[in-house]
Amino acid sequence: MTEATTTYVTKVTNGTREELPVLEAPQEIAPRDARALTKVFLRELAEREEGTHEYQYVRNTLIEMNMTLVRFVAGRFRARADEMDDIVQVGMIGLIKAIDRFDLSREVEFTTFAVPYIQGEIKRFFRDTTWAVHVPRRLQEARVELAKATDELSSKLGRAPKVAELAPHMDLSEREVVEAQLAANGYNSTSLDATIGGGDGEDDDAALADLIGEEDPALELFEDFHTLAPLVEALEERDRLLLHLRFVEELTQAQIGERLGVSQMHVSRLLARSLKRLREGMVDTGTSG
Repeated sequence: MTEATTTYVTKVTNGTREELPVLEAPQEIAPRDARALTKVFLRELAEREEGTHEYQYVRNTLIEMNMTLVRFVAGRFRARADEMDDIVQVGMIGLIKAIDRFDLSREVEFTTFAVPYIQGEIKRFFRDTTWAVHVPRRLQEARVELAKATDELSSKLGRAPKVAELAPHMDLSEREVVEAQLAANGYNSTSLDATIGGGDGEDDDAALADLIGEEDPALELFEDFHTLAPLVEALEERDRLLLHLRFVEELTQAQIGERLGVSQMHVSRLLARSLKRLREGMVDTGTSG
């Protein structure tokens, strides 16, 4: 395991100085050692107050330690080697989300929790940046050549070139040029903001999005509140107060501890216990329903 060369003094509690190891090169730690250290640093992250220098140090170290996990997941997409740098970058976004949302009370390995987040960001990247419909490779390449040829001939002719003019310039048949033009339509989908119609009135043109139905997120939110309300009501008064202070007044755990005269660690444990109980109640209700 990579040895810590110094220690980072975080705070003093009841006369005891708590120290956290500082790692020289966390991104170079072996995966097995990174898994063990990740557990330690995740516990430390849960105990630190957001926005503090200590919290940022722990969070950044967790990110660097688990970069190998991002590369491992990105390796599954090695067929897209030309985009690997971008794939790793978006995978890092998934890793950061996993670190910020990991809950120690879930009793699940961090790698098991993080991989779906990393994969999700990578797949979203592909969905947002690749072809809207499947197009053969030769036509994808022809589309690039078509764009270049169109620009060159447009500059020379002072107008958009015709198929008969593009064909000899691209060393393709007119039919192949037409296929390339059709393939180009598969690269980008029509914007939902595109207008349709064309009446005489100023407001006759409507956006495509205006004609597409969508789910009302308020309905799902209402269902969640309807399910959650009795579960919250069943909690003890102190637990309900903690939830109110944390999620309604948006106080930090340290601020809650000061107001109630308890330690931040105690607040963290109580919140984790209440959230676990609510989460399990939501799952049970959803299963029975």
